[in-house]
Parts: sequence; C-alpha cells; structure tokens
Amino acid sequence: MPVPAFLRENAPWLTAGVLLTFLSSFGQTFFISIFAGHIRADFGLSHGQWGGIYTVGTFVSALAMVWAGGLTDRFRVRVLAPVILVLTAMACLAMALNPVWWGLFLVIFALRFSGQGMTSHIAVVAMARWFIASRGKALSIATLGFAGGEALLPLLFVSLMTVWDWRLLWIVAALVALCGIPLLALLLRHERTPQSWAQSDRSLGMLGRHWTRRETLHHFLFWFMAPALLGPSAFNTAFFFHQVHFAEVKGLAHFELVAMFPLYTAVGIGAMMLSGWALDKIGTPRLIPFSQLPMVVAFALFAVAPGPWTLLTGFVFLGLTTGFNTTLPNAFWAEFYGTGNLGSIKAMAAAIMVLGSAIGPGLTGFAIDLGLGIETQYLIVAGYFVFATVMMAIGVTRARTLLAPAA
Repeated sequence: MPVPAFLRENAPWLTAGVLLTFLSSFGQTFFISIFAGHIRADFGLSHGQWGGIYTVGTFVSALAMVWAGGLTDRFRVRVLAPVILVLTAMACLAMALNPVWWGLFLVIFALRFSGQGMTSHIAVVAMARWFIASRGKALSIATLGFAGGEALLPLLFVSLMTVWDWRLLWIVAALVALCGIPLLALLLRHERTPQSWAQSDRSLGMLGRHWTRRETLHHFLFWFMAPALLGPSAFNTAFFFHQVHFAEVKGLAHFELVAMFPLYTAVGIGAMMLSGWALDKIGTPRLIPFSQLPMVVAFALFAVAPGPWTLLTGFVFLGLTTGFNTTLPNAFWAEFYGTGNLGSIKAMAAAIMVLGSAIGPGLTGFAIDLGLGIETQYLIVAGYFVFATVMMAIGVTRARTLLAPAA
C-alpha cells in the first residue's frame, strides 16, 4: 500500500501511537534532567546524591514493568492508556508539590514507570499488534512522538523556566498529560481489531506458535539479545546525563554541545523511518544484527574527537542507532516470539532497557569519581557494542532457521 493511502486509512491509530510516545516524554531522562539544577538546589543534593536517587527510582520502575507490562495482553489501549496517563499526571504533580528530598525516590519511580515505561510500552505493543504486513511503517510513524518530544519540550520548558517557577512547569506537564486522555478516547472510539487476534496464524513466532514469557526466558535467543537491549539505554542515557561534564572535558561551552543535538534528532528520525520501511521489505532478521554498529563508531569518535566537527560526526552515528532502535527491537519480539503474549514478553525487554537507563548514569558517574576519564570510558563503551553486535549476530543467525515453519 502506498504511504499516503496507508496514512489515510490508519490515521486514528497511528496518531494515537504518536500521542502516547510524545506523552511518555514526561518520564524520559531528557525531560527530567532539564530540572536537575533546580532540584539539587532546592533539596540540597550533590550530583552523586541526585544521581543515586534517579538510579534507585528507575531501577524499581524496571522491576514493576515486569508485572505491569503484561497488562497490555489483557486490556485494550483505550482502557489501559488513560489509567497510565492519570498516573503520569499524578507523578508530575508530585514533583511539583513534593516538600522533602526522600520523596524524590517515589516521584522518580512514578515518572519513570508511568512515562518512560508504561506509556511507551503501550504504544509500541499496540503498533506491533495492530499492524502485520506494515508493522515497520506503523512503528516508525508512531515513534515519531519520541523525537517530537525530544526536539520540542526541552527548548520550550527551558524557555518557560526563565519566567516561571520550575514547580509550576511540572503542573503544566500534568495538565498536558491529562489533556491526552480525551484525545485518545476520540482517536480510539473504534479501536482497531488487532490483526494478531483476527488473523493469528499470520502472527506466529518461531516454530509456528505463540511463545509464553516463561518459554522466552528459557530460550537462548533472549539472552543473546540481552546485551543489545541493555547497551543503548544505558550508555545513551549516560551520555546525555553527563553532557555538561563531557562538554568541559572537550573544552566546549555547554551551549555548543547542545547545538549539535538537532542534527542527532534529525538523523534519528531519518533512520527510524528508513528502518521501518526496510524491515517491511527485507525483514527484521537481516537488519537487527547490524543495528548497533553505528554506536561503536559514535562512542569511538566521542572518545578521540579533537574538535566540534568530529563530535558532530559522532552525533550522526549515534542518531543512526537511536533511530534503528525505535523500530527494529519492537518488531523483533513480534516476529520471533509471536503476538499472543507480546505484552508480557515485551515487558521483560522493556524492563531490561529501563534497568540499563538506571545503571548507565550511576556506573559512569562512579567511574568518573574513581578517576576513569569519560573519554576512556567511551572507548570501553565502543568495545561493549562490538560485543553486543557479535552476540546478536550469533543468536539471530541460529534462530532464523526456526522461523521457517511459520512461513
């Protein structure tokens, strides 16, 4: 189906996906970190204390995702998503009204669980279920909300922070999340019947069946994929979490580094759309083993970059894997393990990724405190992505033969 016709026929469901991924921004690191300076100042926290609170809250949210992610197998989007958006709004209000430092543990947990975790999880599981032949296009379009939030919200809220108190802006965020509920209800008045339910034979995984979460956890492929799930969330998050320190090490003003972010976002969007088209044409098994090779180049360049132009090239490669990573892994679970228990299986993958985003900032910050420079760390990170790529290639190559019975 031509893209314009695909967009016309599926506009309500695709727009619902974009809306959900956009609203997940309020629990993402790029948004929360905007307020880090004010949070540390108001509660008298050091960088290490704030980073520790963030790590603990994120880690607990990853544990909660293991259970809660399976709710997408039991409830439709129009039922589950409004509940999660209410939780997101409550978490934003809690950040605005919280009077004590130890309350931040609960606030960060709630923001990370409802925003980064469940809101984005609902969106990508819905796309994988609602679309089969055009799953790649659907995922790439729906996840534009991530890029939109990353491109617009920091600039908007940093500008507003010059005239409004930071706590008031969290109330604004809560209102935006609540406004998403009637919009979602309007878009999903006639929620799409998932093709994976209506034509389940077309959505089977390896060995021509739907896998349970328990079976997936006992299958070799899941563990060969685990390093690739952990890596991007851990070290992408760490890179942006330590951006001020990195700029100082490179002898740049923070603004000079931030000015490179739009290129990263633009490349990410392009890679996301390209990978969505390619996986529909070529298939996930052929594409996903190579998806993290640009990350090797990116972190190697960040480590050795002598000036801005090399850093800019690093952002191009970082954006490539970021774009690939928004579509390929989500299609991977549906293609290899079927869609019958997709929510539960994807929840495990999401928990690993959320865990990575908890580990990354704390691990790299601790290493900085121990005297291991950020540039040296990034060379090690590049080596990690070589390892993750080799593991993926071995696992996917072995598992591809098991897809044949589903053909």
